[in-house]
Amino acid sequence: MKVSLKWLSEYVDVPSDLKAFCDRLDLTGTGVEAVEKTGEAFGGVVVGYVETCEQHPDSDHMHVVSVNVGADEPVQIVCGAPNIAAGIKVPVATVGAVLPGDLKIKKSKLRGVASCGMCCSQRELGMGNNHDGIWVLPEGAVVGTPIAEYLKLSDTVLDLEITPNRPDCLSMAGMAREVGAMYRTDVAYPQGELVEDATATPTSDQVSIEIADPSRCCRYTARVIRDVQVGPSPDWLAERVTAAGARSINNIVDVTNYILFLL
Repeated sequence: MKVSLKWLSEYVDVPSDLKAFCDRLDLTGTGVEAVEKTGEAFGGVVVGYVETCEQHPDSDHMHVVSVNVGADEPVQIVCGAPNIAAGIKVPVATVGAVLPGDLKIKKSKLRGVASCGMCCSQRELGMGNNHDGIWVLPEGAVVGTPIAEYLKLSDTVLDLEITPNRPDCLSMAGMAREVGAMYRTDVAYPQGELVEDATATPTSDQVSIEIADPSRCCRYTARVIRDVQVGPSPDWLAERVTAAGARSINNIVDVTNYILFLL
């Protein structure tokens, strides 16, 4: 099970000494199999500003752009995304960066034009499923800022071995309870507030639920939610499901996985 320490720290105080914390987990029977620093996966990817955008001389769909990445000189990049344009800010993988899937960014030539980097989509960064075009960042993004710093992705993720006798630790809330017990400290369990429309139709009038085997499932609850708009997840949600080992798909899939990982 993957546990984001940034996420976990919202519910319980996590010790600053990472090695001592991992050793303590090992002693309690929760083996730490790996430690991942998530921000390191985006080394060499920075916020860039597209200064110029011109049609590639030998292509109908590619453009040659000049991008300010915070260095002494702008870099030239050949880009085939349909939404690339001058005046926008985008994530730029500079030469030497390694993207998810072990994609190494090298200086190259695309149809005879030098390209020294890559303007990235969300999917190319492993941050979502959107691959329709370049990820256009807000105007307030500071040029040259490492993308992990800008998106607040710097995190430590523990890959834990949860033994069969400890299913109570198979969630973020369960791990918070475990850490609270280990260090005898308070735990702030996640709370949600449900706001209902007083005029809403009861669920029982809209759907029927039958428990086939009450001896194995004594209670089942359901709720009907309408007027939900499927779309991209907010950054915080995409970040959490990604840290837990899932891929961000959309807000509905992600929030389902989020509740699963949380509880």
